[in-house]
Amino acid sequence: MKKTLKWQRGVAAVEFGILLIPLILIAFGTTEFGRAIYQYNTLAKATRDATRFLSRHDSTATDYPLADARCLVVYGKPCTGDSGTPLVPGLTTSMVKVCDRSNSSSCPGESFSAVDTGSGVINLVKVKIAGYQFTSLVPFVTGFTTITFGDIGTTMRQVL
Repeated sequence: MKKTLKWQRGVAAVEFGILLIPLILIAFGTTEFGRAIYQYNTLAKATRDATRFLSRHDSTATDYPLADARCLVVYGKPCTGDSGTPLVPGLTTSMVKVCDRSNSSSCPGESFSAVDTGSGVINLVKVKIAGYQFTSLVPFVTGFTTITFGDIGTTMRQVL
């Protein structure tokens, strides 16, 4: 009986050591997946905010706040002298594309002016983020260094 106990000594530590590696991989993988979803959600909300901001302005007006909308996407506020840090790491104003009736070159093949809805004609405005890359903090665990998100955009009705 005592011989059996002697052979069992330390077995739990060895089993824990074997299981620790997969458990750490699962924990870090889940954390990185959660971070990616969080950043995607932040980008989607930023495009909604900027689109809502631009939907209240006439795109043909001379004081059309296009630069403020881009800063709203990247920094969460309109442009000032020091805009601060981006909402998500690596996001720049050059990634933000705005499409409306006077600025549709960023969205080829789409119509934004006088769109017929069947019950009237409206103008649209679209703000999208193109080419954003999520960077993993633990690439050795997740198996990837970066993930390039597809275009994240929002389209809304704009004032006539």
